[in-house]
Amino acid sequence: MPFRLMFCRGLLAGLAALLLARPSAAQPRPGGPRFVRDSLAAYVQRGLRLWNIPGLAVVVVKDGQVVAAEGFGVRAVGQPEPVDAHTLFMIASNTKLFTGTALAQLEEEKRLNLNDPVRKYLPGYRLYDSASTRLVSVRDVLSHHLGTKTFQGDFTFWDSDLSRAEIVAKMRTLRPANPFRQTYGYCNAGFLTAGEIIPAATGGKKWEEWVQQRLLTPLGMAHTYPLTAGYAQRPNIARPYSDAFGPLVPLPFDRIDNLAPAAGLVSCAADLAHWLRFQLDSGRYGGQQVLPWATLRRTREPNTVVSATKSAILPSHFSTYGLGVFAGDYNGRQVYWHTGGANGFVTNVCFVPEEGLGLAVLTNQDNQSFFEALRYQLLDAYLGMPYVDRSRQLYALAQPGRDERRRTLADLAARVQRKDRPARDLSAYAGTYRNPVYGTVTVEARGRQLLVRFAHHPGLVATLDYMDAEQFRTTYSNPAYGVFPAQFGAAGAEIKTLELRVNPFLEQDAYLFSRP
Repeated sequence: MPFRLMFCRGLLAGLAALLLARPSAAQPRPGGPRFVRDSLAAYVQRGLRLWNIPGLAVVVVKDGQVVAAEGFGVRAVGQPEPVDAHTLFMIASNTKLFTGTALAQLEEEKRLNLNDPVRKYLPGYRLYDSASTRLVSVRDVLSHHLGTKTFQGDFTFWDSDLSRAEIVAKMRTLRPANPFRQTYGYCNAGFLTAGEIIPAATGGKKWEEWVQQRLLTPLGMAHTYPLTAGYAQRPNIARPYSDAFGPLVPLPFDRIDNLAPAAGLVSCAADLAHWLRFQLDSGRYGGQQVLPWATLRRTREPNTVVSATKSAILPSHFSTYGLGVFAGDYNGRQVYWHTGGANGFVTNVCFVPEEGLGLAVLTNQDNQSFFEALRYQLLDAYLGMPYVDRSRQLYALAQPGRDERRRTLADLAARVQRKDRPARDLSAYAGTYRNPVYGTVTVEARGRQLLVRFAHHPGLVATLDYMDAEQFRTTYSNPAYGVFPAQFGAAGAEIKTLELRVNPFLEQDAYLFSRP
């Protein structure tokens, strides 16, 4: 769960600090598997080096006790401050279970029914076709089975200046690739829609107010925030990085509060221990029943089949999706989890109720699978699997893709360096282009390059360098968006279309923009 165009000042010094970084705020880990007692710190340090990760925080809860809550590496490359158990990360889609729990809670309180039509609460709500619009329920928008592709629309929505209401309205432009309710397609806008139902069902409480009052405050999560606004000004934050399109570089902070019910939460390992204990104790925390067990059970009931295929490398055979949480099997136990990816951050939260086991891993580098490898390694240790180095295993599986990306980037660079000139003047490409989902982009000629500006991403600029035919290399001012070819299309002597791609971490399909 997303690169990069230049080194930041102090990067080499920061990487040296990373190699030598020691765990901070470490707590004793008595009992439990030998891996957790004796090997966790060394394993994480190897993983940070292998996957080029500046910092990581991990928490493990077992039988109501916090076994480990500690940090490794640094919050920011080139700076000495270590990650600790209270370092803040954007946890992105790990927000979704909070939203699903809030909606399940409202059903328990008889304020809504999950099978109610969305239009009961949002009368103007529309999907692409009229049949789905009529049928779509609160449960549907929480369950990733609207028929859209995974991440469809997210280039338009993520980090944009669109309001929540505008995103909800734009869902009618998302043409589904699959039948309604029959396939899994991860949909952030669906969870935003669910969050927008909360004010309608509560007499005006915004999603962030409801989650704060009903979940974060009762669970003592004093260092967890429902919105990303102000993240950069908070103390003890992890800064985002990626190396998906080149050397490790810092990324701008995401501004995604327009998608907050899908991805807005900011948290830390210490606070997520509270959330895990609550999940593992059937809705109790600190001796109090915060929510009825029936509410938590409702979030875990499967609504969508994600996969029914045995994993080639893990002791797992199936996975489903409930209300903001995946469920599956792992070496014979029922496991619940979710991952979260914002630009520069990937995280996961996982719990195994029948073992009293919960864990979370938070990282500030998005082009890696170590955040998942560590989860599997901890599950292996607690659930009796023979030792396999999951980090090395996943790294080997990822290596062909990394090599292919490097070759692709080198090929694009070589095509630019030939310094061919297009057959037509660059002014022929200039103008305004429109996509039915996104809206408009404008193209202007600047010297030997084209610049693309985006109506709903005011700070984003794409620089287009000519390669050959009607193709240009696209380099985005925000490295998170990647480096890709852009394809212009002509009708006779006139340029009529522009096809753009962004990092598939944001959206997997290209956008075709057309001129009138």
